[in-house]
Amino acid sequence: MTDVFDTLSERGFVAQATDIDELKLYLSNPCSCYIGFDPTANSLHVGSLVPIMALAHMQRAGHRPIVVVGGGTGLVGDPSGKTEMRQLLTLELIRSNVDSLRIQLSRFLDFSEDKALLVNNADWLVDLRYIEFLRDIGRHFSVNRMLAAESYKIRMETGLSFIEFNYMLLQAYDYYHLAKEYDCCLQMGGDDQWGNIVAGIDLIRKKLRRSAHCITFPLLTTASGAKMGKTAAGAVWLSSEKTSPFDFYQFWINTDDRDVERFLKLYTFLPITEIAAVSTLEGQDLNVCKSILAFEVTKLVHGRQAALSAIEAASSVFGERRIEPRLLPSSDIPRISGEKADAVPTTVVPKERLEEGIPAFELFAEIELCDSKSAARRLIRQGGAYINEDRISSEDFRIDFLLLREGSILLKAGKKKVHRIKVAS
Repeated sequence: MTDVFDTLSERGFVAQATDIDELKLYLSNPCSCYIGFDPTANSLHVGSLVPIMALAHMQRAGHRPIVVVGGGTGLVGDPSGKTEMRQLLTLELIRSNVDSLRIQLSRFLDFSEDKALLVNNADWLVDLRYIEFLRDIGRHFSVNRMLAAESYKIRMETGLSFIEFNYMLLQAYDYYHLAKEYDCCLQMGGDDQWGNIVAGIDLIRKKLRRSAHCITFPLLTTASGAKMGKTAAGAVWLSSEKTSPFDFYQFWINTDDRDVERFLKLYTFLPITEIAAVSTLEGQDLNVCKSILAFEVTKLVHGRQAALSAIEAASSVFGERRIEPRLLPSSDIPRISGEKADAVPTTVVPKERLEEGIPAFELFAEIELCDSKSAARRLIRQGGAYINEDRISSEDFRIDFLLLREGSILLKAGKKKVHRIKVAS
């Protein structure tokens, strides 16, 4: 079997791990591993791609990934990394979100014939009897050790509710349940989950008298220090309804030069030997690698056709980038034609509005090229607003029929954010 631990390590997935020799022995035969996902929204975002890709590597190496959607723990709320209590969700909303997440994860994992499983921990947590749970599970936990966990220490400063205090016990019980019912003895997760995962390992050792293992991922930030997957406009979602494939593609195109090699290792399946050469590149060659990164990740998340549409639309708006076959040859990125623009985010406005003329600052805010009207005014004053490639400088500039070019108007905020306006027929 492929040594998947070495694969994950060299690609940058491993922050911490329990006894590596024992872990590698566990991984030397087909086994099960799991990661939990929070169902607080009907879509995952870019911040979830590292754990998703880790599960995909596990499956490619012959192991069985188990996706645990926290329908039960989502009713409580994980305090890890949070400075205030999460909003509690209804069971009905969580179930709806779970259905959406399964569809997204199916792009990365093969759930056929139980090659991967998706389970909802509400199925075993919701019906737990509280007294029995305290007696059988709670007695194995030390309050002193729990309070020493980093996730709890942070919240102690602002106030930790009793319902959140139970979260570690519930996550540990998840691991215990999966070990008992699915023979799953490897949990993976973000590095802020280390304390919760180790609590599960201790519970398995005490209750089942067997070893269990842990791998945690680094909590990623970009080279500039920003949280991965966050932009000025908010989260970058994996759902095409929340973040269009074009905007998703542009997010990756705008990767900092210092992050290109690291992101290719984490977010694509391109061979590590090819990616290593990126560290020697600069200028146009590095820009080509950004195109490849954007194409490969968009293809994984939205499918190849959406990735093709995004790259062609970007080419039509921003100009063609030359693709050299010698760079990352395993990518199937095509030669950019620059002919299509269907994937550019588009808003259709009523004919009457264009006849009257729409204040530019108002329209820029309305289509979310800017966060607000005041932000749009600032953008115009600073020379960052463009209409059909022409910079506008007047806050009172009105967008009307005279600006139509081949039936549409192209708006830009800076060099990277674009939106197309069409008229309702």
